[in-house]
Amino acid sequence: MKPIRLLACVLALFAGLTGCANQSNLAPDNEPEQTETAQADAAAAYTGQVTSIEDATITLALGELNQLQRPEGDPDQNQTPKQGETPPDERETATAAEPGETTESEQNGPEGEETEKRDQPPEKPEGQAGESMPQDGDGEPPARPADEAGAGPTFFTENGETATFDLSEATVTVESADGAAEGSLEDIAVGDILTVEAQDGVKAQIVTIKVLDSPQGQPGGFGGSGTVNQGTAAHTIDTDEQQSGTSYTSTGDDENALRIDGATVTLDGITVDKPSGASSNTEDGDFYGMNAALLATDGANVTIRNANITSAAQNGNGVFSYGEGTVVTISDSTIATQADHSGGIQTTGGGTTYAHNLTIHTQGDSSAAIRSDRGGGTVQVEQGSYTTTGYNSPAVYSTADITVQDATLTAVNSEALVIEGENAITLENCTVTGNMSDTQGASSEVNVHNVMIYQSMSGDAEVGTSAFSMTGGSLTGANGDLFYVTNTHCVLELSGVALENQDPDGYLLLVSGNDASRGWGEAGANGAQVDFTARDQQLEGEIAVDTISSLNMVLTGASNFTGAINIIENDQGGSAAADNAVVTIESGSTWTLTGNSTLTSLTNNGTIHFNGFTITLADGTVLSE
Repeated sequence: MKPIRLLACVLALFAGLTGCANQSNLAPDNEPEQTETAQADAAAAYTGQVTSIEDATITLALGELNQLQRPEGDPDQNQTPKQGETPPDERETATAAEPGETTESEQNGPEGEETEKRDQPPEKPEGQAGESMPQDGDGEPPARPADEAGAGPTFFTENGETATFDLSEATVTVESADGAAEGSLEDIAVGDILTVEAQDGVKAQIVTIKVLDSPQGQPGGFGGSGTVNQGTAAHTIDTDEQQSGTSYTSTGDDENALRIDGATVTLDGITVDKPSGASSNTEDGDFYGMNAALLATDGANVTIRNANITSAAQNGNGVFSYGEGTVVTISDSTIATQADHSGGIQTTGGGTTYAHNLTIHTQGDSSAAIRSDRGGGTVQVEQGSYTTTGYNSPAVYSTADITVQDATLTAVNSEALVIEGENAITLENCTVTGNMSDTQGASSEVNVHNVMIYQSMSGDAEVGTSAFSMTGGSLTGANGDLFYVTNTHCVLELSGVALENQDPDGYLLLVSGNDASRGWGEAGANGAQVDFTARDQQLEGEIAVDTISSLNMVLTGASNFTGAINIIENDQGGSAAADNAVVTIESGSTWTLTGNSTLTSLTNNGTIHFNGFTITLADGTVLSE
């Protein structure tokens, strides 16, 4: 939402002859002197997160390293900027442009997908050995050690671009706080963060893997701390009690405004606000609730009514439910978040969230209104309005079992719904609208769609069957394919849903492999397998399944399908799968063709209107009127 690799890998270039360095990592005092000749001969340095590895070829989601800057003194003190001063988490990091790179000010693309990916589910916070974060005497997480001024932890941020490199002749070095050691290609894995020195932009010469320190001294940086790291809290409730009309605020780094730790608590009419406070580790915020406005953890049972919860901090999720046994029940409340990686309600590590009649609005990228991450859990939502305006910010992102009833789900600049891996979304009588950009957001480089069902191979979701079920209501997509399934097995069920794809060039359903540029399986072997049942359902549009995928489609009840189905070639040339497209039309259902179709096999106990078109089966049989 598997032991975590303690490497959050970062490639830095420290070659004195070239004089090149990634200035996000080097303090000005350490900047090497550069000459025009050295600059001209230097290879370009690229920093990014590994999304795929094939033999000695890697693909990176490019970005940059930034170092959290802290003032002198206790780093846990609230760091409210002076009037007119830019908050520390928003200041630009001075970055010298390498040959072939642009500076940070020139690369203000959105961050990577909600799914900036990692490799391990969170450990439970219960008091078993190795499973809980160390606590101090009063039950609070231990304070961060005081960092020197300007020497905060380093983290990585994507810029939306990708690049592919050949590492077959590269030298690999691993750098950590203990020094440097010789490495190899086997030390590099999907999810690692690298900087590659490549003379021609393709063939890499030098690769350095650097182990960073997280805020608590554990290896991690952007890639996760390797332990349950929830940061600190401005206010903690760890005894059973009720609160009414109380206000909670936090401006501290890596700090919750309110944390409920292992207690049974009722909160009525409260206000929770996190207007600022930097996040030093995106994954600890996504996985464990660090920097969230309100965090429930360690088996807490929290009931929230009539609350107003706001956050303008990066990683500032609104209400976060973490860990097995933790239950959050929230109703008749408003949640608004502004920054990236800041969902409305977030559930991870096996937690549970019950929501009723909420109004949620998120503005940042990778900020789903209803959100889960590593370790998943259970989420049940009834009524309310759930809106996102950022890129890579669906209304619902599921690495859990999520059910939504009688609600309005709107994604203004993103696909509407995403399921990752062995997880589910069940919708009943919901109004769902998505409008994914075809130029912004990392996933748009692979496919533009309204509902995506996939396996990222990141470790955030178990490999297995994804399940999507929608009954009643409406599903509208403004751009791309209405449904896109890749690199997973999926059970897809629709019954009585008003479907509308406003993109005339988009498929009703695309079942296919992908180019693996984002690490979603191996190119040519990452097709999807879809069992699609339409019951009493009106369907209109084209369906395509590529040669490495399979579709088993059943029209039942009083279903009517107007469109064509075709088997298309896999772009990566993978081996063909058996039973690419199997269609069954049961009694009472109808297929009206709008074009010639290709299938593996057809069972027809209903009605087919050919309209002058044909259906060609795998055995060469051509069906027509």
